[in-house]
Amino acid sequence: MDYVYWFLIGLVFVISFIALTYPILPGVLFLAAGFLIYGFAFSFEPFTPLFLTVQILLFISLFVVDYIGNAYAVKKKGGSKAALWGSSIGLIAGPFVIPVAGILIGPFLGAVIAELLFQRKGLKSAVSVGIGTVLAFVGTTLIKVFTQALMIGYFYYQVL
Repeated sequence: MDYVYWFLIGLVFVISFIALTYPILPGVLFLAAGFLIYGFAFSFEPFTPLFLTVQILLFISLFVVDYIGNAYAVKKKGGSKAALWGSSIGLIAGPFVIPVAGILIGPFLGAVIAELLFQRKGLKSAVSVGIGTVLAFVGTTLIKVFTQALMIGYFYYQVL
């Protein structure tokens, strides 16, 4: 039965990384699910106050990096709140409309269309904001991959 639990833990950890490319999936919750599966199946004893504090801070940082990274890039490129909303909608819808490539095309198009429609900016300016949102998404995703790997590594270090 231990193999089943370890398989489930590994599976939810893999899903947490898949969730980085499908933002509608709550990746951070899959990490927490892996920790809970371990706790209920084996023991919560390895989850010391230090472990919990580090994991909670890293959980929070995943959300903060996501929001601040995108907002910073949009503002730096001269984008508006409409571009932020457009890129967020594009990020969610993109992978479903255009599998795989939609993860980059969706936020780009969302930001560009929002800037053109709501801010009446020129095409060059709107495209610049769109490129900024894509670069921010790629950058924050790399940071989140590193953070999630760190969280999982610390988990395995603590329990094994």
